Amino acid sequence: MPTDARHGYDIKDASLASMGKLRIEWAQSQMPVLSLIRKRFEQEKPLKGVRLSACLHVTTETANLMLTLKSGGADLTLCASNPLSTQDDVAASLVVDYGIPTYAIKWEDEVTYYKHIEAALAHKPNVTMDDGADLVSSLHKDTTGLIEYVVGGTEETTTGVIRLRSMEANGVLKFPIVAVNEAETKHFFDNRYGTGQSTIDGILRATNVLLAGKTLVASGYGWCGRGVAMRAKGMGANVIVTEVNPVRAIEAVMDGYRVMPMVEAAKIADIIVTTTGNINIVDEPHLKVLKDGAILANSGHFNDEINIPSNAGMSAKKRRIREFVDEYTFADGRRVYLLGEGRLINLAAAEGHPAAVMDMSFANQALCAEFIVKEGKRLQKKVYNVPEQIDKEIARLKLTAMGIQIDELTEEQAQYLVSWEMGT
Repeated sequence: MPTDARHGYDIKDASLASMGKLRIEWAQSQMPVLSLIRKRFEQEKPLKGVRLSACLHVTTETANLMLTLKSGGADLTLCASNPLSTQDDVAASLVVDYGIPTYAIKWEDEVTYYKHIEAALAHKPNVTMDDGADLVSSLHKDTTGLIEYVVGGTEETTTGVIRLRSMEANGVLKFPIVAVNEAETKHFFDNRYGTGQSTIDGILRATNVLLAGKTLVASGYGWCGRGVAMRAKGMGANVIVTEVNPVRAIEAVMDGYRVMPMVEAAKIADIIVTTTGNINIVDEPHLKVLKDGAILANSGHFNDEINIPSNAGMSAKKRRIREFVDEYTFADGRRVYLLGEGRLINLAAAEGHPAAVMDMSFANQALCAEFIVKEGKRLQKKVYNVPEQIDKEIARLKLTAMGIQIDELTEEQAQYLVSWEMGT
């Protein structure tokens, strides 16, 4: 476990750097929007002198975001936002090839995970960049003396936005945060197409099961759940949706899925995938009715959507039957398979979202970091949506990169949309 506190890193194996560098370059070839932003950042240096601490999944796509921010002049530190999501070769390359202080090791324990967050905060950031809000919450709970240095931050994911809005509502949020997750170019594409594909990819890599003919339960029909249901259906699975939101439940029905309570769905499920951002979605009453051989996977940020302690407490025996598959045998002989220790399966067992999807999400991160530097001191201590002009600019750049042209409003049409005099 190479560690060097003087130069700021804690990674698994520095010799993996050459492999990581090649994979970072491959991801860059699929991220044209971020590449365009990087070119501008190199010229303008909008982040010059800004200390930025990021707590993100350490993947090839994240590496390209870090290189973009560094091109803009940022003084960076990066740590992992999940113990199982780090790609060790990427972490090595960031340190060895690019000189970016990185604290991330796949399979790191909880103590190490939070030590890495402490290391990122010791950088005394002016801007925070989070995926799940562990960096910001730790800053507010454990290192409050550093808050004076912070101008603002960004948040990548649904779970983190939920936590931050709770902090705002309770009056404890001490600086403004831009909710990158709420950008249309993020949740429409990243959450739906990215999570949909990468979650199924993670399940298949972990298990090598055939989805066709299986009954798959997608718990939650937000953008992530929509993506999982859509991709599973496309591979021949019989999809059931569980929801607590009646509007989303109706939408799932109209999209052609069966909708029922989890306690009923669990009885017939071959695979259950949670994507809600909430706790104990698969709980003891559901575990009691699972059939033999049921597979449990989570694609939410934290490993609390499946009640793992109850699962362990109900089982008579546990063994690791594949690298990311733990088999729990209950007293009545039923076997339940938990994937990736209940952590987000798309990053635990696979590589996360395709680079072409993360291109837009991380373009949002880069431009919102620039926005925070320019406007942060004028913003209130609350959670903001991504400015509309940033969202639309990213969509425009992505269309251009894809060689797609769209219409523009004529002057007559633009005037019609802002007038009230013209009618039938």
